[in-house]
Amino acid sequence: MSRLSDVLAGIAKNNFIVVGRVGIDFTPPPGVAIEDAETCMVAMGGSSANISAGICKFDGQASLVTCVSDDAIGRYCVNQLTAYGVGSTHVRAVAGEFRNSLAVYESRLEGHQSVIYRNGAADFEMSMDDVEAVDYSSFGALITAGTVFAAEPSRSAAFRAFELAKEAGIPIIFDVDYRPYSWPSPQVAEEVLSKAGAMSDVIVANDEEFGFMAGGIEKGEAKARELAMSSAAIVVYKMGHLGAITFADGEEIRTGIYKVDAMKPTGAGDSFMAGFMASLAAGIDMKTAILRGSACAAIVVAKPGCAPAMPNKEQLETFLASHSGPSEA
Repeated sequence: MSRLSDVLAGIAKNNFIVVGRVGIDFTPPPGVAIEDAETCMVAMGGSSANISAGICKFDGQASLVTCVSDDAIGRYCVNQLTAYGVGSTHVRAVAGEFRNSLAVYESRLEGHQSVIYRNGAADFEMSMDDVEAVDYSSFGALITAGTVFAAEPSRSAAFRAFELAKEAGIPIIFDVDYRPYSWPSPQVAEEVLSKAGAMSDVIVANDEEFGFMAGGIEKGEAKARELAMSSAAIVVYKMGHLGAITFADGEEIRTGIYKVDAMKPTGAGDSFMAGFMASLAAGIDMKTAILRGSACAAIVVAKPGCAPAMPNKEQLETFLASHSGPSEA
């Protein structure tokens, strides 16, 4: 089989081990600024947890590897994982002053504000023991997002998870998801994210993130193409409202987006990844899988919340049937 065939075969098992954080999100009512809010919606957050929840909504299987705080917020996060059907066997509670991440973000576009609390984050306490306790051969693929590499001991543990996944013969799916506030410096982030990208079989990132890894946004597309030619079987180069270019098996697939009246800019990437993986797992062709992931992103930005806004299969089909279709790529 070709490299791409091997990767798709792993994804087709529809059983993912997901490495990375789970947190809590506070969201004021639509259109309300954080400083004017009197009430907030509470929901599970964190990129890896959101991706896991999205996969489970499509009847896939996902289990999370992370650490949570040994307190009521940590227990809330574990309860939410369970409610979405995400496996939490490899979620460990850590005592002391470590806390789950908190995101407070608005459901509005104009003047949108997001405030993220990550000091002393519990998920950065993920250790070698945590990732070495996983039987990677029992899963079809590993998924993670770039935040997991931002600090130690999580960084070394995540690279160890990559090594163990490779030893088990399962593909590595990497959403670069660069968040500057989590990193000690841009230089460290560029070096570490580039190393993780070179180890990955599927890489998803936007033009700015590929540009960051390449040393300039104007070099981003070339970096994506280079990774597709050298190490990765699938590279998705996202360009916001301009759609995406997917490099796979020597092909370049250009796709547009589904235009909606967006309520917020957050959550699109997590929903895209979940929809993309679920579609590939179902045996759907690459271009259609990308478009279905894009539709999932559109659905989420038009609703409050992230995990709660992610569609299931029926909701996605309803959206596709009622929408005029994607923009021209």
